[in-house]
Amino acid sequence: MSLNNLPQPTASPDYIALVHFLVEPFLVSPEGLKLDYETAQGGSRVWLRLALEGEDKGRLFGRWGKNIQSIRTLLQMAAAQAGQSLHLEVYGESKEEQRSEKRYSENREHPPSRPSKPGDNSSRPTRTIPPIRRST
Repeated sequence: MSLNNLPQPTASPDYIALVHFLVEPFLVSPEGLKLDYETAQGGSRVWLRLALEGEDKGRLFGRWGKNIQSIRTLLQMAAAQAGQSLHLEVYGESKEEQRSEKRYSENREHPPSRPSKPGDNSSRPTRTIPPIRRST
């Protein structure tokens, strides 16, 4: 294929509508979806920021991130057809992330007790192991 046969850049796609079309089927609450769209360098670079609520982030990402990777690929292909480069950022916390963050902060407020000196194990409970008895 010669350079003359390459597709010429077209008008910028409607990224907002495309993201809604691709993302909403994964969401439990589509009304919680918020989008921000920004162009730079004369319109050749596009940033899309996606904000989600609750467990929708996990559903959008899918196992091993396959869903979000497919969505990114489709958006990047649409941008490439228009002669642009695209970057997609996803914001929001799942309930599991919020719970683990809460557990982490609770643990940080109450650090575990440690021996005052290296090698001083007096504060740790000791457990004696009974000897092995051999039958004769």
